[in-house]
Amino acid sequence: MTKIGKLISVLTMFVSVIVLVVVGGCQKDEVADPVPVATRTTTYNLVVKDILGISGKVKFTETSSTVATIDIVLTGAAAGVHPAELCMNSSVEGGTVVIALNPVDAGGNSTTVTTVKTFDQLIVFDGFIQILKSTSEPNIILAQADIGGNLITATNKSYSLDTIGVFGVSGTALFEKRLNGNTLMTITLIGAIAGEIYPATINLGSIETVGGGPVIKSLSNVDGTNGKSFNNIRKLDSGLDITYDNWMVYDGYINIYQGTIGLDHIICHGNIGSN
Repeated sequence: MTKIGKLISVLTMFVSVIVLVVVGGCQKDEVADPVPVATRTTTYNLVVKDILGISGKVKFTETSSTVATIDIVLTGAAAGVHPAELCMNSSVEGGTVVIALNPVDAGGNSTTVTTVKTFDQLIVFDGFIQILKSTSEPNIILAQADIGGNLITATNKSYSLDTIGVFGVSGTALFEKRLNGNTLMTITLIGAIAGEIYPATINLGSIETVGGGPVIKSLSNVDGTNGKSFNNIRKLDSGLDITYDNWMVYDGYINIYQGTIGLDHIICHGNIGSN
C-alpha cells in the first residue's frame, strides 16, 4: 500500500505540473502585446507663388480611422504668423476653404488635428493647401501645394506652337496628367511682349481646317510678361467631361491670338492629340 500511495502521489504531482504549464501558456497568450499598426503618411511639396525663395512641405498622418494630422513646414518666409488653408479644387482654379488650418508660426511650423477629413479622404481629395502672407494681406500667397487627386503624375505630353506670319511668337503647350485624371495645361510663349495679354483657345479639327474649327475650350489668357498661361481642364465649354487620356487622342488644335479671338488675329498655333 505504501508503494502504491507513493506512486499515486508522484502521478498527482506530474499531472499538476502539466496543468500549470498549460494554464500558464494560455494566460501568456491572452495578455500578449498587440501587433503594432503601421502609421500611414504622405507628403507634398509646397511651391512658391507670389514671393520668391519660399518652399516647404505638407505632411498628412493617419492618427486614427477618423482623425488626421496635417503638418506644414515652411522655409524662406519672413518672420510672422501666416494663415494656412485647405481649399477645394486645384491651386490654378482656386476654391472655397474647407478647413482653416492652424497658422504657420514664427518658426515656420503648423500642426492641425482634424476630423473634417480622414486620411483616406485627404489622399484622394480634389483640393490644395495655401499659405497666405497675413490676415491683412490675404491676396498675397506665399506657397501652395496641390494635394490628393490633384497631384501631378509623371505622365505628360508637350506640343509645339508655331509662329504665323511676321508676329514672331512661338511656344509650347504642355499637358500633364493629374492623379484624378484631370489635366494641367501650361502654355509657354517665346517672343511675347511684356504687358500684353494673348487669348488662347482649343479648337475642333486641325490647323489645316478650312475656315477654322469651332472653339471647344476657352483657355486663360497668356500673360505677355512671363509668357505663361495655366489651365486645369475638367470639362469642355459645352460641359462635357474630358480627361487627360481623352486629350491624347482628341481631334484638336490650339490657337494663340493677338488681342482678340478671331481668324485674323491668330499669331501662333499647333495641333494636339490625334493630329
